[in-house]
Amino acid sequence: MAWEKVKLGDVSTCIQPGPFGSQLHNSDYSESGTPIIMPKDMIDGKINHSNLVFVGEEHTKRLCRHQVHSGNLMVARKGDVRKCVFITENEEGWMTGSDCLKVALKEDVCHPKFIYYQLRSPFIGRWLEKISIGATMPSINTGLLSSIELMLPPLKTQKRIADILSAYDDLIENNQKQIKLLEEASQRLYKQWFIDLKFPGHETIKIVDGLPEGWKKEKLVDFADVIMGQSPKSEFYNQEKKGLPFHQGVGSYGTRFVIDDTYSTSITRIAEPGSILFSVRAPVGRLNFTKNKIIIGRGLAAINHKEKYQSFLFYMLKERFFKDDILGNGAIFASISKDELLCQQFVIPNDELLRKYNTIASRMDGKIAAADAQIQLLTQSRDRLLPKLMNNEIEVS
Repeated sequence: MAWEKVKLGDVSTCIQPGPFGSQLHNSDYSESGTPIIMPKDMIDGKINHSNLVFVGEEHTKRLCRHQVHSGNLMVARKGDVRKCVFITENEEGWMTGSDCLKVALKEDVCHPKFIYYQLRSPFIGRWLEKISIGATMPSINTGLLSSIELMLPPLKTQKRIADILSAYDDLIENNQKQIKLLEEASQRLYKQWFIDLKFPGHETIKIVDGLPEGWKKEKLVDFADVIMGQSPKSEFYNQEKKGLPFHQGVGSYGTRFVIDDTYSTSITRIAEPGSILFSVRAPVGRLNFTKNKIIIGRGLAAINHKEKYQSFLFYMLKERFFKDDILGNGAIFASISKDELLCQQFVIPNDELLRKYNTIASRMDGKIAAADAQIQLLTQSRDRLLPKLMNNEIEVS
């Protein structure tokens, strides 16, 4: 049976934007409740659960038509209009943000995962960019999204293609879970040794002025170099990989390493490969690494240990900034300046114990890097295969 050309609107039961600004204000957000999905939360086809905003039960009931359900798709309405995510059971009942479009599909004629992958194909991405409205802030509406032309094979073929591509995503997710487990193991060891003071040989070490003998208190400036970001003008931004990767906030954070998506031909402040990236604006204290030389904008700082104990430094910062915007002493920051960051005081163990921990954590970080490299290979393989499957270049039985 031949593939059929259809429009997205023809195979959808609903394409609608999230609540308008007059319906939902920033003042309506709460610390818990129903999560609101925004374009910044849409990373590599999935929803990043780390930096969500919420609304309470009252607003959820009032705006229930904007709730999403498993199998729905969401497309960014403003900014990077190529962004598309698939709603899973984990996001059941969440809310569409004002800058997103919700798509509910006719599942008797199309497989939601197939449509999701087709919307993420390079051809559709380029087409969305081409038809988007606005030079400085591209945007699309329900009419434009409904008019997208798709090629639809029989439902059985759709499912087979979706299963092939989903297998890659499942392997990617397994590696992401492995990264999380390895990171948690290093963090537990840090807490055991340096917070609970159950380090090797602790039974025979004297406590002097509240610290194990040989330990000391130092400010971040004493043992780390910090570079604060500075954003280039937006006219230099591009997605064609011209210049260097540009990052200015947590929106491009990955599981462990930032995801290079936006580039800039104007170079301001540089973070070298292996630098720890620290968010200096809300949410303050979020951490990631960079594998490449990048430009950092005003929402980030790059931090490097002067003696190259980068793993120790990462888990030390992670322990201090244990919750977004809140320091270990309970102080709340909407943003943090360079002076405030450099003046943060930490307990530093003796050199032998510091080196020992850094060696162990570095091995863990090496495994994390290997898992991330596997993620990149799987992602590249999936992305090469996707357009060939969608263009019917590879026969699927």
